[in-house]
This record gives sequence, structure tokens and C-alpha cells, in this order.
Amino acid sequence: MPRTTESSSQPASVRSARAAVGAREAELVELGKAFRRVFRALGRLRGRDTHLIGSEVSHAQMELLIELSERGPLSARDLAAAAQLTPATVTQMLDHLAESGHVQRTRGDEDRRVVVTCLTPQGEDKVQSKRAIWQARWQRALAGVDIEELRVATHVLQRLGTVFADSLPGAECEDVE
Repeated sequence: MPRTTESSSQPASVRSARAAVGAREAELVELGKAFRRVFRALGRLRGRDTHLIGSEVSHAQMELLIELSERGPLSARDLAAAAQLTPATVTQMLDHLAESGHVQRTRGDEDRRVVVTCLTPQGEDKVQSKRAIWQARWQRALAGVDIEELRVATHVLQRLGTVFADSLPGAECEDVE
């Protein structure tokens, strides 16, 4: 008499459900690998910032310039909150950006203790130039991706963002459903 394995003695629906779970787990592993590759690429992008000279702008400094372009004049405290950096770090970055002519800092009209930073025309040109470069790269990378795939990707990235936004150093990871 032939020996039956546990899986072959199970109904087809159970085998199919297990295969689906296995396929999902495999896709989650692939998503994790892809996410790590993107994370590492961003790390390398930021790592290149240590080799900048003169009026070159780092990735982190560009993020500040973009905030100023999108939101208008801001205090160092507001910029720090937006960029998730310390005010001291932002102040140091703004020193370089002011010296290179990308931003201008002035005392606030309502409260003279507050220093407000705004983009100069040179800073706005830098933002628009960088945006054009990245927009072209973005378009090339996502050519052929249909709108539903973009919606799904956006949803997945938003969910992944909550994993990192909600985690605290030393906190245990929780399952995400």
C-alpha cells in the first residue's frame, strides 16, 4: 500500500490555502529585500554629502530648501520639526546655506527673538533644478506602471511608514496586519 503524506491526504482547498500563505510570505520577503535596497541607496545618497565643497548642497540641506520652497519662511525650530532634525543641526545647516546664498535669515516681525529663514532666488533656482532632475528620474523609473499599481505602492509605502514612525528605539516590533 502506498504511503500517503500529510499534505496529500488534506483536501485541495487546505493545500491551496497553505500554498497561498507560502506565496504571501515569499512576497513579503521580496518586499523586505526591495525596501532594504532602497534604504541602502538612500544611505549612499546621504553618504555622498560628506564630500561636498563650496556652495554644493547636501541631501539634508536640500530637504530644508524644499520645505522653505513649499511652506514659505520658517523658523529653525519649525524647519527642524519638518525635517525631523535637531534645531542645532538645522542651525548649522542654515549657516552653510546662508553663506552660499541659498537662504536669507531675518528677525521675525512679531517676535524679534525668532529668526526666520526664507529662500533667496538662488535657493529657489536650486530647488527647481533639483526637482527637474528627480522628476525625470522618477518618470523613467515608473514608466509603464499603471495607476492601480501606483495606488497600491502608495498604500504599501504609507503602511511601511507607520512601522518606522511608530517604533521607538528599544521598543519591541509589533505585527502589522
